[in-house]
Amino acid sequence: MLVIGLIKEGKIPADSRVALTPAQCKFLTKNVENIVVKVESAPDRCYSDDEYARAGVEITNDLSDCNLLLGIKEVPVSQLIPNKRYMFFSHTKKMQPYNRALMQAMVQKNITLIDYECLEHKDGQRIIGFGFFAGIVGAHNGIMAYGNRTGAFKLERVHKIKDYRALIHTYFGLKLPPIKIAVTGSGRVAHGILEIMNLMDVQEVEPDEYLNNQFDYPVYVHLKGNNLYQHKTNHTYNRNHFHEHPEEYTCLFEQYCAHTDILMNGIYWGPSVPRLFSMDSLKRPDFKIQTIADITDDKHGSIPCNLGDATIQDPVYGVDRLSGEQTLPYIEGSVDIMAVGNLPNELPRDASRYFGEQLIKYILDDMRKGGSAIIERATILNKGKLTDEFEYLKDYASLD
Repeated sequence: MLVIGLIKEGKIPADSRVALTPAQCKFLTKNVENIVVKVESAPDRCYSDDEYARAGVEITNDLSDCNLLLGIKEVPVSQLIPNKRYMFFSHTKKMQPYNRALMQAMVQKNITLIDYECLEHKDGQRIIGFGFFAGIVGAHNGIMAYGNRTGAFKLERVHKIKDYRALIHTYFGLKLPPIKIAVTGSGRVAHGILEIMNLMDVQEVEPDEYLNNQFDYPVYVHLKGNNLYQHKTNHTYNRNHFHEHPEEYTCLFEQYCAHTDILMNGIYWGPSVPRLFSMDSLKRPDFKIQTIADITDDKHGSIPCNLGDATIQDPVYGVDRLSGEQTLPYIEGSVDIMAVGNLPNELPRDASRYFGEQLIKYILDDMRKGGSAIIERATILNKGKLTDEFEYLKDYASLD
């Protein structure tokens, strides 16, 4: 019997997203044998306790009899239940310093951790994530920020709009100026960005057209790995080789800086991956980019002038082009940065529904049946011990 517990989110600021919606819980319990779902009472979810109760789900403050606990963000150390099996975004696989105490606590408490971020198909494609809605919200916010800077148009904040369907209706009648937008990436985040480009009637053009032509309507160029990176010696791009040896590649994006008004960044980044441009690039007279929506949001990552997270309430800050220091947004001599770590929380019900669908489709039935190779590869800790795949975290997980 798989007894699932939806835990109360404890990270501050509170996240309102859920792993399973009330309708999805009802579907599982009605249609799948040997699955029970319980929900820990919580005041801040995008779906209320009452909505879960009306779907026939037990609301409780005691999850001790659950054998799979589902959350979204990192679980505070004080809320970890010893000897339990958890699934959440732990943000530990890159040895993030701010979550080392969490990793050490999970080791001490004999916890099994399956990380959503590590659930991948054989080719490395992520199975579960909120990337599509991060792309939706991030692209909207990027266009909104450009409108705020230039005064050319005005967009409402996403979190003030009921849902995705209502958001789409806000674009009717929107006329963007003849701007050039560079979109990077090929995963779910990029797909979300492209969705907004199409809804806003921004036309796609090829890289050579983008670099060489002027347009009297808004356009975007979609830059994937082969457009962005080139091997230093043989001048080719191979996706698998690039992900294994990114330090052997150089980035080709600099040529776009003089032709781009808005940059929508949706690419994966790791410490060895070359950045899209340098901080010195900001100082160049021909650096044209005014607004950067860093949707994958790595501090000092592929966007070096990402100085850290903004918030949903205040999502944009400026970076002085000469000093590199943070400023107010929308002022002369600065570049505007939209960098928010929990963008899907602006459309939490839509994002949760999408996330739960993937979880049901690809993961939960295998969990009920005892596991799978996919789940095994995503298991960072098994009863408090690092699995072979994550042995490289040994020093990070040790208690010193």
